[in-house]
Amino acid sequence: MATKLLKLLTVLSLSLALLHSQTSVSSSSATILEDDDDQEEYILDAPFAHSHLRSRFLASVKKGSSCNSQKKNKCNGVWANGGTSLLYCCKNHCRNVLGDANNCGRCGSKCKLNEKCCGGRCINVMYDRYNCGKCGGRCKKGLKCGHGYCGYA
Repeated sequence: MATKLLKLLTVLSLSLALLHSQTSVSSSSATILEDDDDQEEYILDAPFAHSHLRSRFLASVKKGSSCNSQKKNKCNGVWANGGTSLLYCCKNHCRNVLGDANNCGRCGSKCKLNEKCCGGRCINVMYDRYNCGKCGGRCKKGLKCGHGYCGYA
């Protein structure tokens, strides 16, 4: 009886250790991907009103830059990338509310599984024929969107 209990405890502890290591790997991978996204820069459509800089080269904000929503800052309501990005200060970081799935349309509005933030609205890109597989991925007339592919059989 004692031997069976020892074997059971050993299997259980190994299973927990394996599960913990897989969770640690997947969460560290997600962090790496998120950090890669923060390398993107937004080119502002107009220079900051309070800035003396008028150079287009200098009028940019790095994705995820620090900001303070309580004070006058660099990204609340600022248009960028030719009108395709609208920046807001969400939890002290500049975010594009037209394309950020964690801040879709406004700060803190998260999209569900299989949804992407398309123009500030959460869209299920698995079945939307006007956003099939990605934002703006329009299916040709007569084809339905299934599982993110136009004309999926």
